[in-house]
Amino acid sequence: MDNMSSTEAFFASLPLHEDFATLSDAHIYAPLPKDWWVATSDITGSTQAVADGRYKTVNMVGAAVISAQMNAHKGKPFPFIFGGDGAGFAVPPEWRDRTEEALLAVKAWAQTEFDMDLRVGMTPIADIRAAGLDVTVARFQASEGVDYAMFSGGGMSWAEAQMKAGAQITAQLPEGTKPDLTGLSCRWSHMPSQHGVILSVVILPSNGVPSPTFSTFVQRVLRVARRLPSAGHPAEASGPDVKWPPAGATLEAHAQRGDGTLGAARRRALFESFVAWLLIKTGLKLGGFDARRYRRVVGENADYRKFGDGLKMTLDCDPDTERKLRGLLEQGAADGIVRFGLHAQSEAMMTCIVPSILADNHVHFVDGASGGYTAAAKSIKHGTKA
Repeated sequence: MDNMSSTEAFFASLPLHEDFATLSDAHIYAPLPKDWWVATSDITGSTQAVADGRYKTVNMVGAAVISAQMNAHKGKPFPFIFGGDGAGFAVPPEWRDRTEEALLAVKAWAQTEFDMDLRVGMTPIADIRAAGLDVTVARFQASEGVDYAMFSGGGMSWAEAQMKAGAQITAQLPEGTKPDLTGLSCRWSHMPSQHGVILSVVILPSNGVPSPTFSTFVQRVLRVARRLPSAGHPAEASGPDVKWPPAGATLEAHAQRGDGTLGAARRRALFESFVAWLLIKTGLKLGGFDARRYRRVVGENADYRKFGDGLKMTLDCDPDTERKLRGLLEQGAADGIVRFGLHAQSEAMMTCIVPSILADNHVHFVDGASGGYTAAAKSIKHGTKA
């Protein structure tokens, strides 16, 4: 925690929880300091983008929000969560200005590169508490090298709803402004289901705020999911597969081209991915880089399940478990405990932020490849089960 202020040190000082199921207990979460800010983002028209087959682009923009913040804050730890078509996070007050600048840079980049309208907003925690809600945070240690923030209290969802209702940052940066997206990539192949379907699961408390009853219900859901091979993790134990050329090379080029041409950035992404593909296939090592070990750690670091004012999971699900989950969730909805959305597809995908291939702190966001969390959340809005 060297060179951190007392408020910056808040997140770094939180205990790490290794058992994911314990994160369903709201009592282990700590409230944000009173002077922090909550930031939210989402893509306008993401449902149409899914229908147009652009969900990989949607995920890339959502992950770019987090990547830009990591780089703006020089790798210092802060709580964030990936949501598919956007992201949410919280920062201390001394980061306020550069946080907004990085958000606006991603907004401008998404519009220029992909013609996507990214809504962004920042809300002081005091406003959320004045509305009777809170943002509380815990840390889940997904692997030896990576931990992810989990959120409770209902405040993050409230801030996102306020943003969608018009409480957005309307300032604009000069034309041509680009975010620093160093490390953002999407080179891994889609992960086809090995057991039936890739099931995107979104489970929210019926009244918007997690309660003991909701936590108990979520424990039941997790017990069902835990019976799946690898607890439903879409990646194989050896990590996700990689093919060449990677489907995401052009998207990565949009993120990494800087002031250069898209073509040059794409050629660079293709060359680097070819070297990685060759090392994985042959088992050869280059310098201190062991590609097969890196591939395995990628799977271990993946965030295929998370808590963010509710539970989200991307599961490789067999038909029997899918039926059990649907039945359990329908009963929970009938009992007034939860609202939920499910979306089935054949593959999962991964978007990555890799500060260095020689360290184990790279993060990997997992989502369904054909709508994922966005489609599952849409089914909640319309009261259907996709």
